[in-house]
Amino acid sequence: MSRISRSEYARRRKALMAQMEPNSIAILPAAPVYIRNRDVEHSYRQDSDFQYLTGFPEPEAVLALIPGREHGEFILFCRERDAERELWDGLRAGQEGAISEFGADDAFPISDIDDILPGLIEGRERVYHSLGMNAEFDKRLMDWINVIRAKARQGAQPPNEFVALDHLLHDLRLYKSAGEVKVMQHAAEISAQAHIAAMQACVPGLNEYQIEAELEYVFRKNGAKHAAYSSIVAGGKNACILHYTENDQPLKDGDLLLIDAGCEIDCYASDITRTFPVNGRFSTEQRAIYDLVLKAQHAAFAAISPNNHWNDPHEATVQVITAGLVELGLLSGDVDELIANEAYKPFYMHRAGHWLGMDVHDVGDYKLGGAWRVLEPGMVLTVEPGIYIAVDNQSVDKRWRGIGVRIEDDVLVTKTGYQVLTDSVPTDADAIEALMAQARASRAA
Repeated sequence: MSRISRSEYARRRKALMAQMEPNSIAILPAAPVYIRNRDVEHSYRQDSDFQYLTGFPEPEAVLALIPGREHGEFILFCRERDAERELWDGLRAGQEGAISEFGADDAFPISDIDDILPGLIEGRERVYHSLGMNAEFDKRLMDWINVIRAKARQGAQPPNEFVALDHLLHDLRLYKSAGEVKVMQHAAEISAQAHIAAMQACVPGLNEYQIEAELEYVFRKNGAKHAAYSSIVAGGKNACILHYTENDQPLKDGDLLLIDAGCEIDCYASDITRTFPVNGRFSTEQRAIYDLVLKAQHAAFAAISPNNHWNDPHEATVQVITAGLVELGLLSGDVDELIANEAYKPFYMHRAGHWLGMDVHDVGDYKLGGAWRVLEPGMVLTVEPGIYIAVDNQSVDKRWRGIGVRIEDDVLVTKTGYQVLTDSVPTDADAIEALMAQARASRAA
């Protein structure tokens, strides 16, 4: 059962309909079932927009919102109850459940949608829909429109305009309610426990996938059905591959291990990265890079506040990292000129973060009217600076090559500044070494 209340889903629908023009309809399909291979399906995960408005967890469903409709504004098409199929695939809500459990004003069998939905569309001036997200459904929607057009001589009125639903809906999703923050904090706490368990379990000679198993065990043990994305468990030079997911190499004494992993609770993501020494002790070079990345992250935190801009945290990390690389001798020249020429990019080639919510790279515009968006309370973003020194980088001394460090936390913008949702996982290098030493001592006892 979703931790988001039924009343909150209703408030979301009301907020969306308040932005829709009069005499309009919004139409949104559930996520399809995807085939993994032959007749084996991927584990089902609802479309984030559909989940945001309904909380309805089943496939083969379509939402229609019609502001001001006399017989109810929230209409749900869904599967009928079917004792035989439910024996094989699990319980269904059916039309009665759609109304009693999920708050629909009206519910119809999905098998009847071709007969019913064109009548609901007919006479509406505008259709709000996210065209281009689901080509098969787009075609069906155009077929329904053409059914109405074919009856124009009989007085049927097709809609005059299609409006991008995602433009309105994604702006709503960008601002998290107290209920959403509570769920995201829960997901963050589970993920934090998993990262701590990985640090405690790590020793030279294990394989990356064994550490990945520690993460997944903690996720599932605490009720997270899914990871929010494919976990990155990257030892040594693999940490310099930003989206490394093979996770199948041995962990070597003297290497660092970069883990980028988070779980999902009720379709809300967490996203944490930690980097630590496989043997529990940073080398001099590893510590220098690590402390520089951590300093950059702290500078980014300081730039997060209402009325600051989205790009301010990123610019703070670029300033700190570029100056630090000069101090370490990995870059040379004037810091401002190096930044202007993007000389830091061979070492730090990505942005400092992204929106976080129901999708790990969540929806919401980063610019409005060509200018960076102003940060506001309720927004959640990641802060994840990194330094990656490729193993074949001939411009630096050999002792630096193959070091990859990223530190990532989930941050809520508050009325007075920010709150780090994932701060229960240590980032201080001394604290990490102490945690790993304690785990080694416990194993030896």
